[in-house]
Amino acid sequence: MPILVDSHCHLDFPDFEEERDDVVRRAESAGVGCMVTISTRVVKFPGIIAIAEKYPSVYCSVGTHPHNADEELDVTVDELVRLSEHPKCVAIGEAGLDYFYDKAPRQAQAIGLRNHIAAARITQLPLVIHARSADDDMAALLREEMAKGAFPFVLHCFSSGAALAQVGIELGGYVSFSGIVTFKKSEELRDIARQLPKDRLLVETDAPYLAPVPHRGRRNEPSYVVHTAQVLAETLQMTVDDLWAQTSENFFRLFSKVPKLTQDVSGRQIQGSER
Repeated sequence: MPILVDSHCHLDFPDFEEERDDVVRRAESAGVGCMVTISTRVVKFPGIIAIAEKYPSVYCSVGTHPHNADEELDVTVDELVRLSEHPKCVAIGEAGLDYFYDKAPRQAQAIGLRNHIAAARITQLPLVIHARSADDDMAALLREEMAKGAFPFVLHCFSSGAALAQVGIELGGYVSFSGIVTFKKSEELRDIARQLPKDRLLVETDAPYLAPVPHRGRRNEPSYVVHTAQVLAETLQMTVDDLWAQTSENFFRLFSKVPKLTQDVSGRQIQGSER
């Protein structure tokens, strides 16, 4: 059985404080061989790194969520680059534009996103992009910034329109699907997934949010990514094994700093350096 990857979760959130060991153990038992816990505030990076250092299967990012953009405009590109040098920091972000909640001024969100793009361009670590109700501005900003120099990126927890997905693919990016794709009313999102190249797709939980069916309404956790993968496999008319293998291959291609994992016949995880 291939390994599955949860490319986006928030293990530092208080929801997991009391049972983080069990949450990671359940994920690993379910076949989730790698998790990336995503930064939402640079000021909290030490705690995120501590989690990544504790668990061999957990990696992390560094960055500021658009909700918090105006709180961390003093975080420089150089600081992001420096912090990302930690061996277990494998991505920049999450940064982006969120016009649905508008918790930070839109100008601050754009400035923050551009700074994160600059850090991703320098480090060539993937930028984890949050985009909600901002399709046109996001597409325009990505085109403008990509013209200045290439950077890897993923549109995480994708729930935008088909046009933004296509722009992301056109610019060399990846698209990640969360538990939203399992919801009964998400047929339009499943249609978008069918239109995208299979070698650009990732899966994630965005835990503790957006638990997939059959756990919808409960606290999400990385082990539940298997349900998202199941529905995505059905949507794309793939076997579950093939979907696991494809999305994991895509993950390790994009998140190239993460040592590639395989499994031996006993199911023990081994890193590429052990083979």
